[in-house]
Amino acid sequence: MAKKEYIQATTASQRTMSKWDLFATWIGANANNGTWYIGGVIAAVGLVKASTLLVIVGIISYILLGLASYIGYKTGLPAMTLTRPSFGVKGSFLPSIINVIQFIGWAAINTFIAATSISFILKDLLGWDNSYFHNQFSIILGIIVMSILHLISISLGEKSVKWIERFGIILVIVLVTWESIVVLKTVSFNEILNWHPASKFQLPNGKIIDILAAFNLAWVTAAADFSRFTKDKQAATTFSFLGANIGLFWFAFIGLIATIATAITIGHFDPNNADPSTIAAKLGLGILAMLVIVMTSTTANAVNLMAAGSAMTNIFHRLKLTPALWIVTLVATVMTFIPVYIASFLTTFETFLDGIGMFLGPEIAIFLIDFFFIRQKKYQVKEFSKVGGDYWYYKGINLLAIATWVIGVISYIGLNKLNFIVQSVGATFPAMIITGICYYVGAKIFQNR
Repeated sequence: MAKKEYIQATTASQRTMSKWDLFATWIGANANNGTWYIGGVIAAVGLVKASTLLVIVGIISYILLGLASYIGYKTGLPAMTLTRPSFGVKGSFLPSIINVIQFIGWAAINTFIAATSISFILKDLLGWDNSYFHNQFSIILGIIVMSILHLISISLGEKSVKWIERFGIILVIVLVTWESIVVLKTVSFNEILNWHPASKFQLPNGKIIDILAAFNLAWVTAAADFSRFTKDKQAATTFSFLGANIGLFWFAFIGLIATIATAITIGHFDPNNADPSTIAAKLGLGILAMLVIVMTSTTANAVNLMAAGSAMTNIFHRLKLTPALWIVTLVATVMTFIPVYIASFLTTFETFLDGIGMFLGPEIAIFLIDFFFIRQKKYQVKEFSKVGGDYWYYKGINLLAIATWVIGVISYIGLNKLNFIVQSVGATFPAMIITGICYYVGAKIFQNR
């Protein structure tokens, strides 16, 4: 069994993150290239509908983030360690593995978008053409540069994240303000408001909701990794909720209007043009905009890599946080090459989101139901690594949690085959409700035996 000292709550001296640190962390987490790209993808339904769904799904998702963040504040434990009471001491390895994969995936996505910016910079400075060789070589160099920046950004663990976010939020404000001015000078807001893509590009409401839910829910599984470093309840809940929503609405909205403006300017809509580097190039923003995109990617990936590294320490108890961060950063670098050689970036991105929505929604439902309704907000830290203890269940695995998780995944797949679900509410939130009910009922039945 792993040594107990690696499963312990943060001490009072370690709780140094203020309201504004968490606020900046979550703004920076969402004010990034991936959020911009999401805004571009949902442009397929037009400005009004996309904005409405963006706000609704964001509020619902980040209420859940606030709840998960509260658990981290209350217990002082990392996010994936907190899945032990619901999934079992050993059963928690499964959600931990998924978290490692998904946050490495997000880091790779942000890295690829930033590498695209670097490729534009290189081609501009060196006078390279758009030949296949120069495109590929410049992207590869961009990936290498971004990976070096990421290794620097996570070198001091949570301290690095805090300072990276404080600096990054300034760059985010500069980029978004600048981008907004240029976009609205290029195309009038009235034109953007009245624009609609060709029918072949339009997406049903449920598909948009599932895309946004998958994007937002990823952060719920990392909330406690940061809130455990604060001694302020309001910082963990209200300021985390507000920061995540502001970052989402702000940057996705800019991605949304920039993509529409680009479509109007060039005469056709292409979701593959939704990434900020391509849009900045088409709108003529120049090298400085590309550099800001690179830096905002670094701020976002500091959070992604922190979450992945923290999840890895729950799997390998003897592994400390800093070495784990180096490992996940190097793996993320390798994964970034997938869109270069295997599939288009858009195809890779959509496949990734489908997988996140299918697995994360049910996992989050079980995790939150267990803490707030089954355990009544009371976890016993001393039981988290105890063989035969309260969270050991059957050979370290809570079979009820695994079974209801499977039910949730099957529900997601089945609901996605129903046209009225696809056209309306999407599969993610209904699958979470089904999972939560099954877990609650099952837990109550077993408790009363």
